[in-house]
Amino acid sequence: MKKNNKKNPADISRRKFLGNLAAAGIGISIVPRNVLGGPGFTAPSDQITLGYIGNGRQAMGGLSSWFLEREDVKIVAGCDVDRIKLDRFVNKVNRAYSEQSGNNLYESCKGYKDFRKLLYRKDIDAVVIATPDHWHGIISVLALKSGKDVYCEKPLSLTIEEGRAMVKTTRDHKRVFQTGSMQRSWEDFHRACELVINGYIGRVEKVIVSVEGPPEQCSFPAQRIPEHLDWNMWLGPAEKTPYNEYYAPPADWDGWARWRYCEKFGGGGMTDWGAHMFDIAQWALGMDHTGPIEVIPPDGNEYPVLSYKYANGTEMVRDDFGEGNAVRFIGTEGTIDVSRSFLRVPESLENQPIGSDDIRLYKSDHHYLDWLNAIRDRTRPICDVEIGHRTATVCSIGNIAYKLNRPLQWNPALERFENDREANNLLSRPFRFPWNGII
Repeated sequence: MKKNNKKNPADISRRKFLGNLAAAGIGISIVPRNVLGGPGFTAPSDQITLGYIGNGRQAMGGLSSWFLEREDVKIVAGCDVDRIKLDRFVNKVNRAYSEQSGNNLYESCKGYKDFRKLLYRKDIDAVVIATPDHWHGIISVLALKSGKDVYCEKPLSLTIEEGRAMVKTTRDHKRVFQTGSMQRSWEDFHRACELVINGYIGRVEKVIVSVEGPPEQCSFPAQRIPEHLDWNMWLGPAEKTPYNEYYAPPADWDGWARWRYCEKFGGGGMTDWGAHMFDIAQWALGMDHTGPIEVIPPDGNEYPVLSYKYANGTEMVRDDFGEGNAVRFIGTEGTIDVSRSFLRVPESLENQPIGSDDIRLYKSDHHYLDWLNAIRDRTRPICDVEIGHRTATVCSIGNIAYKLNRPLQWNPALERFENDREANNLLSRPFRFPWNGII
């Protein structure tokens, strides 16, 4: 038999990949089960491996702590442009696994300053993205293209163009994408939405969403860039801006960073808490795959507050009804208020079961677990990327109406404003080199 001297393309590709990993300083190791935790410990081959991109306050909290307690998950990488935050996160992860395994020398989590090196690792199944909003679109798209499933904090995106690109890339690459709008996995919100969507308070005439307003054009004074921070990488695709600690606060900062309220990097209260509360409104109204058809900024007369109109005649407004971040559904037969602190329904509905023939909304008891289950089953989670995109869109078109200070007609099918070039120009934003061209 003639010997086949042709080289196997798969072997060539594998050697090239391993060589690139070595050049990037990325090693692969197989750790024996007994080192990891003894009898009963989940085998590494059965674990979902995670990389965390953005290691600030959110990642250091429950967003990592819950996963660290599970045997079916392993956090193997962290990434941040702030060396102190990165080291703190990596140390937290390694310390947790060392305590679990009883091996003080055990280290599973490697740190990266550039997220692209993390994405290049083929041994990472999924990523958790907890960066400032202006990075969500690009990092998500590149993660999806690299074969990773994604959990991305809300709001899904800074612009509507970025959100649609995230949806398309998710579908094209058959990935699982969970948006961090975790209220959908809370019982009170689920209960409120099932009552509303099934007409238990009659026809919904008005929805009041109580959140803060649009972003500001921030201009903080320039400060000296800390040595531990790569400020240029923090800015990434956003326009060049002088460093100030309000944008990227130090690791021991008390409170949330102010970038979320600055137009260059975030969408103000409209997207910060709005991504939670408008999301609940969309869910209860059955609008997860569409949205309003008109948005009207305050005019001091007929429209004292930001107002949205849906094709079915429902009105939604952004207004404060004295309950902080909350949603009020006003129907022809009653009112329902819901927030993270309470669920208030008419007395007649307090023990009302949802009928067997009623609409049953997706039920999730835990947002992170729902994502893991979707990864294993290759299904769509409770706050799939399309849902996250539609919610972010509601927030974004509201901000655009505030900015232009005039009523806007929105086409939710085409995701364009009707006959308004100036408004449509705000559906996207320019990216700095080398981040242009990715979306």
